[in-house]
Amino acid sequence: MSEKPSKNNKVSLSQVAGAAGVSKMTASRVIRGEGGYSEKTRDLVMQQVDRLGYLPNRLATVFAGDKSSTFVGVSIPDLGNEVFAHVLEGIDHKLGSFGHQTVLGLTQHTKTAEEDWIRTVLSWQPAGLILTGRFHAPRAMDMLRNASIPIVEIWDLNSSPLDMSVGIYHFDAGVDMGRYLVGCGYRNIGYVGTSHDTANAATTRLGGFVKAVTGGGGEVTKQLCLHDTAAYYPGYYGTEQLLTAAPTLDCIFYQNDAMAFGGRQFCAGKGLDVPGDIGIAGWGDLPIAAVLPKRLTSMHVPHLKLGQAAAEMMMARLSGEPVHPTRDIGFQLIPGSTVKNAGLS
Repeated sequence: MSEKPSKNNKVSLSQVAGAAGVSKMTASRVIRGEGGYSEKTRDLVMQQVDRLGYLPNRLATVFAGDKSSTFVGVSIPDLGNEVFAHVLEGIDHKLGSFGHQTVLGLTQHTKTAEEDWIRTVLSWQPAGLILTGRFHAPRAMDMLRNASIPIVEIWDLNSSPLDMSVGIYHFDAGVDMGRYLVGCGYRNIGYVGTSHDTANAATTRLGGFVKAVTGGGGEVTKQLCLHDTAAYYPGYYGTEQLLTAAPTLDCIFYQNDAMAFGGRQFCAGKGLDVPGDIGIAGWGDLPIAAVLPKRLTSMHVPHLKLGQAAAEMMMARLSGEPVHPTRDIGFQLIPGSTVKNAGLS
């Protein structure tokens, strides 16, 4: 019997078959669970699989047409945003419970990066794709339409999806936040967010926010869209830039909670009381927002549930079950205590 190879040597199917004393075809049938062999033969083969540390090439099996793919391509903008990390967790856990695997792609909020990833992942013959956002490059759209696989667009709900869509209407969420802040008495409001080369949910949300504020008698006096990530430090220095340009602002709305935390820290360092001197509102309702001394005014979206719903829609379609093409998971405004008259709008 052959010895176990060193860690630097890849174990082949032929080595497994030879160690078990069976043909390569029999070993392959055992590993793929196809039947046509005795329990004793199965035990012999699987003992050698465990002893030698053999890892079957699932991708080659799919290309050979012997088995349906069990992986699903999932694209998100980045892992630095805790929101998308929660969405990904929901997707991955739910897919895993059905025996499917996640193949992750990071698009960095650009259509070009998404298009390149779609081209690559489709060459691997995935079972389906889950894509963040509803806007894609023309060539990406052509590839997706011709892929003949289930596709779920997540995050910004698309009422006319490419295939299926799950998320929320970000424009409506922006409207709700704008109405709330105007209802709390704010009239001179600023915005701090980031800028990307593609239409995105944050842009859609800002559009709803501006419409609600101006419609309620207020004004979004200054908008600052940074060429940076939507994170704590850009929120900090973005607030500095915003207040330098518009020092009379009475409230600031941020693209997300992480940026709002940075803004709060800057205000604290300058001796500005929140909400006495200036109101602050974020978006996303990150878990840390609930344990800070002052609860951040924010918008709650069930991120984990969103990911789970996307995976459920994907698996239902793969199983041939009827699936409604859209699913709105809803959102909820969190009054918090970082704006005046919270909860009294």
